[in-house]
Amino acid sequence: MSIEEKLLALGINLPSAAAPAAAYVMYAQSGNLVFLSGHIAKRDGKPWVGQLGRDLGTEQGMTAARAVAIDLLATLKAACGGDLGRVRRIVKVMSLVNSTPDYTEQHLVTNGASELLVEVFGDAGRHARSAFGVAQIPLGACVEIELIAEIA
Repeated sequence: MSIEEKLLALGINLPSAAAPAAAYVMYAQSGNLVFLSGHIAKRDGKPWVGQLGRDLGTEQGMTAARAVAIDLLATLKAACGGDLGRVRRIVKVMSLVNSTPDYTEQHLVTNGASELLVEVFGDAGRHARSAFGVAQIPLGACVEIELIAEIA
């Protein structure tokens, strides 16, 4: 099954790749590695605002992280010239979770993105990962994730 067929089976229609909001690019390629800039969680096209442990629970955070992964896939598709079949491996994911000082489930929130990447790419979607709790994310978003992928 192709990547596009997997996305359809999962009920996912990728949005258009986002445009940068400041003085940066959405991705940069060096050799076979593509580095995707951080993408924030959005709901209904607007930043998904909130802090884990105060405004949002872990399940909501996982849903937000999954939404970020979908946006990352759109950017990755653009980086691959429209063909996600060029992705050889998701190498690394780094997740920032806007959370209270006593919230400790950032790793579970990030699973929302990690699990989707494995659903889409199979073993090639298994990646190294970091998940951090932070005091704030731009625009008050609840989650921000960046990604490194190897492409053909």
